[in-house]
Amino acid sequence: MFFTSAEFQAVVSALNEGFLKTVQLFFVTLIGALPLGLVISFGSMNRWAPLARPVHWFVRRRAQRQAGAPVEYKPGKMAGALIGFRPIRLICRLLVWIIRGTPLVLQIIILFYVPGMAGLFSWGGGESARFTAVAVAFVINYSCYFSEIYRGGIQGVPVGQQEAGQVLGMTRSQIFFKVTLLQMIKRIVPPMSNEIITLVKDTSLARVIALQEVIWMGESFMKGNQGYSGLIWPLFFTAVYYLAFTGVVTILLGQLEKKLSYFR
Repeated sequence: MFFTSAEFQAVVSALNEGFLKTVQLFFVTLIGALPLGLVISFGSMNRWAPLARPVHWFVRRRAQRQAGAPVEYKPGKMAGALIGFRPIRLICRLLVWIIRGTPLVLQIIILFYVPGMAGLFSWGGGESARFTAVAVAFVINYSCYFSEIYRGGIQGVPVGQQEAGQVLGMTRSQIFFKVTLLQMIKRIVPPMSNEIITLVKDTSLARVIALQEVIWMGESFMKGNQGYSGLIWPLFFTAVYYLAFTGVVTILLGQLEKKLSYFR
């Protein structure tokens, strides 16, 4: 036997404590990222163009002055760019591009250390402060990924069904909640499930700022921080926690997908 009963109890106790932190981070991320991702997806599809009417008015007046009478006009390249300028869509898609294009571990480091270096505010050095910083980083990161899944699900609903709702006299909100939303949920469950399972494993990245999640606890035995020096097996034992967690999440998401099979 390569470990004693005392060592096993110490390892399980420490890993249980770290796993609780992992579970907390998982649920906090979901609670924050799911609604925020929907908001960002709306922003990514936003069509508000504040310069469209002023530019149209200016170009039309200029064309009429040159012709001396009302005439049809065609905006040039510069005017067309100003007419098509949608700031909310641009900001949201730029945010999604930056977040999806940089590693999550780098985002955690930047969000935790840079505000203090810039003199804005400091998260502090306690465990609760580290958890807050990591949770904010995870929520922002996964909300951007979720937003693209939401956007694909919404845009994947045929336009003809929305037009049919308009013919029936439904308002835009009624069309969204009673036509688009129901079909969007069915479409996004498989890709959303994949991201949620990935989230379970990504929680291990929180150890980069010394948050004491389950992987950090396993490594602490190798470094002798728990009073035991050179124990390697606790680190590999953490895989059992992740396998059990992902198994439960997979079963729950599978049940959700079956309940939504009434669309078939």
